Amino acid sequence: MSLERPTAPDPYTMLPAVAGIDVRSDDVADGQQLATEHVFDDWGFTGGNQSPQLSWSGAPEGTRSFAVTCFDPDAPTPSGFWHWAAVDLPVTTTSLPHGAGAADDSGLPAPAYSVRNDTGSTGYSGAAPPPGDVPHRYFFVVHAVDVENLGVGPDATPAVVSFNLAFHTLARGMIVPVYSH
Repeated sequence: MSLERPTAPDPYTMLPAVAGIDVRSDDVADGQQLATEHVFDDWGFTGGNQSPQLSWSGAPEGTRSFAVTCFDPDAPTPSGFWHWAAVDLPVTTTSLPHGAGAADDSGLPAPAYSVRNDTGSTGYSGAAPPPGDVPHRYFFVVHAVDVENLGVGPDATPAVVSFNLAFHTLARGMIVPVYSH
């Protein structure tokens, strides 16, 4: 069954405009299909559930930490679907390796940690659009943050993280691959 519905708008156009930073990846590219290694490994999916490698540059003066999020605005819910939210990455961080979104946060530099995503687990949960649905976009966003500690705990929701980022993001950059099956 194919669902005929329009693609959701870019969620980041609804936020206050901020400077841009350059985000690159050895694993994913804008508009390109995610590899199976970045697909969820549950709910009938057999992906690798590995977060992609990300690197960034060009953070503005005043940056005190970074946050990395992955959001799917095309999920068939009114609120989209959060696949990952990692906060409090030290300002000296300029990249995350492939698999940094491990559930135990072992791939993140201290004191960074991930909050629970919309699958209910910690760390990165890969792409998992319903079969036959429209192609989904996965917004991997690096946020340059004006505080060292975003002020949320590990039990915060990604929506709370996003809310706080709206007030503390100095710059952001993103890569937006897609996935459908």
